[in-house]
Amino acid sequence: MTSNAIRLSPAVLGSKGFREVYRTKYAYLAGAMYRGIASKELVIRMGKANLFAFFGSAGMSPGEVEQHLVAIKQALGNNEAFGMNLLTDLDRPQAEMDMVKLYVRYGVRYVEAAAYMHITPALVWFRLQGLRAGADGRLVSEHRILAKVSRPEVAALFMAPAPEKIVRLLLEEGQITPEQAQWAARIPVATEICVEADSGGHTDCGIPTVLFPAIKRLRDDALRHYGDDVTLYVGQAGGIGSPEAAAAAYIMGADFILTGSINQCSVESGTSDTTKNMLQEMNVQDTDYAPAGDMFELGAKVQVLKRGVFFPARANKLYSLYMQYNGLHEIPPNVQQQLQERYFKRSFEQIWEDNKLYLASTGRQHEIQALEASPKQKMARIFKWYFAHTTRLAFSGDDEHRVDFQVHTGPSLGAFNQWVRGSEIESWRNRHVDDIAERLMTATAELLSQSYARLAALSEGASA
Repeated sequence: MTSNAIRLSPAVLGSKGFREVYRTKYAYLAGAMYRGIASKELVIRMGKANLFAFFGSAGMSPGEVEQHLVAIKQALGNNEAFGMNLLTDLDRPQAEMDMVKLYVRYGVRYVEAAAYMHITPALVWFRLQGLRAGADGRLVSEHRILAKVSRPEVAALFMAPAPEKIVRLLLEEGQITPEQAQWAARIPVATEICVEADSGGHTDCGIPTVLFPAIKRLRDDALRHYGDDVTLYVGQAGGIGSPEAAAAAYIMGADFILTGSINQCSVESGTSDTTKNMLQEMNVQDTDYAPAGDMFELGAKVQVLKRGVFFPARANKLYSLYMQYNGLHEIPPNVQQQLQERYFKRSFEQIWEDNKLYLASTGRQHEIQALEASPKQKMARIFKWYFAHTTRLAFSGDDEHRVDFQVHTGPSLGAFNQWVRGSEIESWRNRHVDDIAERLMTATAELLSQSYARLAALSEGASA
């Protein structure tokens, strides 16, 4: 074969086995984005194009999730594959279990597990409910868990069998059978590991060329332990917004890639048009890091849009005050005034009353008492209101308050905006998620074909 005959199809990139089990023509997934940014319209559009997407159920009530799930099932029928997000809930583990049981009731086979630091009973229960013995005695996995991880030690937990303590607890409660309990020792918790480098939203700021090879080696070691009975695919997310980034992932050995930020700025995205207009204009340098509202006290970070908004600076100021003072009463009066008048646009007392009403309505009176007994934690709760408020503003698209929008996104969208500038999809109003996937995968295949052709030409020249 001469060098100019090298032509890769996008359908051969990544793992063939992965494409088969996810029933998708490309080793490409559209990841979940919370509160329905990865909307039912996005999932349906991808499914009808023989592509795969996860619905962004995080932050929704079970009733809301069920409504969207019913709509997706009705639109896609039983042939097209799709998945649902599952977010860890450290404070309410039963809510996590209720969600996976809802999924199983509706026949959901694919779950994207996000923000996990340890294995939970809900994950193990979902995994074991999907097991059966094949005719040859091998275990068949009907349920698949794609674990998004950004730390090797967390990846190792998902690559290991379910903790014996959790399996024993589920067995004692009658939630699994003795046979399922025995099977648990033969398989890893996850079926796929998605290595999440520096991404929009929650991030550990990982570097893909460092993080991915390290976790891929862990996967290779795990497979040697399990033998031929187990497959464990490993893919990459975070920073993928251009053909060059996608090509780099496949060259490193990714079985699949998962995109996020670039799908947020599309017709099918569930965020507001005002937010999409802002995202369309961003470049690679237009993001910043801010405290994560749901893990405020832990100092966890989210990556957000910086261009045209005050949210990152204000959010970081709130965290600095939380670290410096033991309660609102210690904050200097002029700073208190600034927070109430410019940041919150309401008093501390009003915010606290809203919090009490919410906690009481959800049966958490004990939390109210605990917070009132701890000035520092009460301060944290009031500050965390701002994070929920700024998220709601971005979803509403209230242009008058756009400087306070909290918009989770990564620089990959800036790279994508650069790549499509001057094309028919420069405007987000012409961007559809299936077309984004097609264009990105096709351009990635072309780029790799050109690279392989150059290498072949160099090899031919060296041997001549």
